Formats: sequence, structure tokens, C-alpha cells
Amino acid sequence: MSLASPTSLVRPRPPTNALAFLARFAPLIFLLLLMALFTFLAPRFLSSLNLFNVLRQVSIFGIVAVGMTFVILTRGIDLSIGALIALTGLVAAVVAKGGVTGRFELTSGGIGLAWYWAALAAILVGGIAGALQGVFVAKFTVPAFVVTLGGMTIFRGLALIIGNGGPISGFDENFGWFGRGMVGAVPVPVIVFLVVVVIAGVVLHSTRYGRSVYAIGSNPEAARLCGLNVNRTLISVYALTGLCSGLGGFLLASRLNSAEAVAGSQYELNVIAAVVIGGTSLYGGTGNIAGTVIGTLLIGVLLNGLVILNVSPYVQQLLIGAIIIGAVTFDILIKKYKR
Repeated sequence: MSLASPTSLVRPRPPTNALAFLARFAPLIFLLLLMALFTFLAPRFLSSLNLFNVLRQVSIFGIVAVGMTFVILTRGIDLSIGALIALTGLVAAVVAKGGVTGRFELTSGGIGLAWYWAALAAILVGGIAGALQGVFVAKFTVPAFVVTLGGMTIFRGLALIIGNGGPISGFDENFGWFGRGMVGAVPVPVIVFLVVVVIAGVVLHSTRYGRSVYAIGSNPEAARLCGLNVNRTLISVYALTGLCSGLGGFLLASRLNSAEAVAGSQYELNVIAAVVIGGTSLYGGTGNIAGTVIGTLLIGVLLNGLVILNVSPYVQQLLIGAIIIGAVTFDILIKKYKR
């Protein structure tokens, strides 16, 4: 009686090509299935009006998700983005209104400054705040979770101070155009989102900087030994997420015609969900901007479809949390089978 060889006792693994296909296209397949399901349950879901509404809704947190992709690719995380959106939105409002809280008098007569100064202020404040967090992560090796959790509290507190606990509203038409305006049939925030996606895609996939981000996420020590400036890159990715949060804060204030300290609540949940569902690994080194766009659309379609079906907001949060856990679990299983 012959003994079986050790290799014959090993459980066969799925074909590598099938795994690669599934890992790459699972988010897109799920998105298409989800759209088909909502179309069947509520035919008006597929109307052009509703689809553009979905795009408008996802554009702001989609912009921030693009920045978050860079952070997660380096094995990091940023929990402060929701609070930073609130802070930068209020900064834009104060600049646009000329110091309506009585704490900041930027112009005489409360006339305020032009929208582009308001946008620039929001983006710069976001970038500086993100870079400061990156310094603690890179230079002082404080875990990103701890740094950005503290940043979340600090930024929300600053927003409360700037807004004096209340909202700032009533902006001019030029300011409001960026959040509510249209170019033809396309909402302006959607155009801004697409521009950010294209720029980020080129930077991440066609530049040396992008390759550095992937290298650091795959193996930080090996990247350092290869001569890459790991600290500078880590600081830059948090600054980039801050810049995107500042842009998102400006657009949200413009869209709502109001800025307040509670704005951006739970945005971090939707942003992280979009990036992870889109295939970017929390273990770093794997992911792309196209996947983040698909993940963003998936979250938007899910929330929109549930609203159309009159599903409770509490259930919506439950489903998003479950999807995050499922996406991470799927990523872990795929990596195990590939070994």
C-alpha cells in the first residue's frame, strides 16, 4: 500500500486567476448588483434626476476618500476628517462673511472676502492640520489612530470656538454656486470630484511619489533602506488628506449655505468604508483611485436606495458597519489564499 505524497494531502486552492479577478472586480460587481436590486424594488431609482442626486451626495466625501486612499496605502488611518470638514467649513464661512462671530473681523462692515479666498483659507487650514498630524505619526512614531483621534477632538473643539457654538449662514450667490450650481446637467461638486480623481490618479499611478506611497505601504523599512524619505512621504499623505478635507469643508458649507461645528459628523465612517470597500487594504500597499471611486459610488447608491425604500437611518449605519467588516474580512481571506 503506497502512501500518498504530502502534496496530495494539501487542500487545493482556487485558481490564482479567479482570485485575482474576484479581488479586482468584486466591488464593481457588487455595485452593479446593488443598482439592479434597487431598480427592481424602486424603478425611479434609475431616473437621471436621482442618479445625479447620488453623484452630488457622494462628491464631497468622495473627494476626502481620494485623500484617505493615500493614507491607508501607507498603513495609516485618519479619523479626524469629519471634524476637519466642520472646522474648514467654518473657516471658509468666517472669511466669506468677514467675521460674523465677533471673534474674527477680517473686513470692515462685515462685507467679507471673495469666495476664492474663503476656499483657499479652508484648503490651507486643512492641509496644515493634516501635516501637523503627519509629523506626530512620522517623526514621533505615535500611532495614527491615536493622533487622529486626538485631532478629531481638537478640530471639533476649534470649530465650536470659531462658530461660537452656532451656525454661520447666508452667503452670496458666488459662494453658493460651488455647492449647488450646475454646469449643464452636471452638479458643480461632481465636476470638482472628477477633477480631484483624475489628478490623484495620475499622481498615484504615474509618478515617483505614487510609487513611493506603495513602497512604504508594502514595507516601510525596505523603502527606507532603498533611500526613500519615508517620514516626508508620511507627512505629505496626511497633508493631502487635510487638503481634501478643506476642499470638502468649503463645498459642504457652499452646498448647505451654512457652516457649523456639527457638520461632517460620521463622514469618517463613509470615507473609510468607501476606500476599504474599493479594495484598498488596511495593511497597506494595495489599492487604487478607481477602486475608491467605485467604493464611493457603492456607499452613495446604498444610502440613496435605502432612503427611497424608507429604511431607518439606524439600519443604514448598521449596514455600512457590516459592509466595512465584510470588506476587511474579504481582503484577509484573499491574502491567505494567495500565499
